[in-house]
Amino acid sequence: MLTSNDLELVRKQFPALDKTDNGKARLYLDNPAGTQVPIHVIDAMTTCLTSANANLGGYFSTSIQAESIVNKAHRAMADFLNAYSPDEITFGQNMTTLTFHISRSIGKMLKPGDEIILTRMDHDANIAPWLMLAEDLGLVIRWIDVDPKTFELDMLSFTDALSEKTALVAVGMASNTIGTVNDVKLITHKAKEVGAWVYVDAVQYAPHRLIDVRDLGCDFLVCSPYKFFGPHQGVLWGRQGILLQLQPYKVRAVKDGSPDQFETGTLSHESMAGVIGAIDYFCWYAENFASVPASASTRDKLAAAFAVMQDYEDNLTWYFLEGLQNIDGVTIQGVTNPNRAVWRLPTVSFTHKSYRPSQIAKWLGDENIFVWDGHNYALEVTQRLGLMETGGVVRIGIAHYNTREEVDLVLARLNALLKD
Repeated sequence: MLTSNDLELVRKQFPALDKTDNGKARLYLDNPAGTQVPIHVIDAMTTCLTSANANLGGYFSTSIQAESIVNKAHRAMADFLNAYSPDEITFGQNMTTLTFHISRSIGKMLKPGDEIILTRMDHDANIAPWLMLAEDLGLVIRWIDVDPKTFELDMLSFTDALSEKTALVAVGMASNTIGTVNDVKLITHKAKEVGAWVYVDAVQYAPHRLIDVRDLGCDFLVCSPYKFFGPHQGVLWGRQGILLQLQPYKVRAVKDGSPDQFETGTLSHESMAGVIGAIDYFCWYAENFASVPASASTRDKLAAAFAVMQDYEDNLTWYFLEGLQNIDGVTIQGVTNPNRAVWRLPTVSFTHKSYRPSQIAKWLGDENIFVWDGHNYALEVTQRLGLMETGGVVRIGIAHYNTREEVDLVLARLNALLKD
């Protein structure tokens, strides 16, 4: 259990948490769209830009240092995802860009009539690229539905959609809008029974729980470091044997082989340095709050850090959910059954019977409380819940640096604002 002194030390690592606007403190609950960054990230990026600002392949010091950063970043993300090799890690601009890019190479392996299964829960970044690919190649799209009562995937619809024609299943580990965690390991197991590849969007899951691609058994997994305290960057993990089968879209001068053939153009070396900083922050957290020795492996430190963070976030989230349920007119759009707690993240969305989400988000914004409203690019689930025409949801996301006092403040402001 973290003490108040522990939490104060955590918050001191994030310079943005001390910022004010017109004397009013900022309350960061916009975390599902991007978290704040610790000093570990800021220092790493600054050092890269001041000491290693060069392209790769040179015989001079800045180029050699830049190459060291790039290699270390691949190793850091391999540790983060428990990849088999750093060569399975591809860096790119963001998850959306990487998915559009790799989908074209995957498409080279498909033929007209092959089927792709999508979910009604995913962010559009794991839907639109496959819809467009299907249109280009004459593929068939099948859907896994969402149960609007449980806010979970309808696994019967998955069973109905799955067949020998299924070439790929694209699924999110967790919803960016309603916070539901999906049983990706089970979905992967069933997909493998018919020989399909599995492409996993782990963007929302990655800030909150440890990812293990070996345990999941999937073939591709994408995430975004700016959602787990790093800089704006995207990361793709792909199974090495499959990556080597794919035909890359690249310039001719780039050598074959992963990851080079999928990392188009000059990468953002400073952002890759920031990713290393983010992993270093998790390690620092484990050493300080999980009693993990400095000599432990990076993976062990990550596991320990996530265990403590998850426990803290879960307690704060369910405290928040209880408070929200006591506000007249509020409907939580997500899992509220404590017996299903393992299947939800600290992303909490709600609607109100009398006010549109945009009104509520603006009122909170005027109080310097940062939240999001709308569909949050999760078009399918917003439509499936019947919320598109009424403006979607108010989305509030808790991170491990948020406090109970901040949650109490939000609840108090909502209680005052939402009185009929």
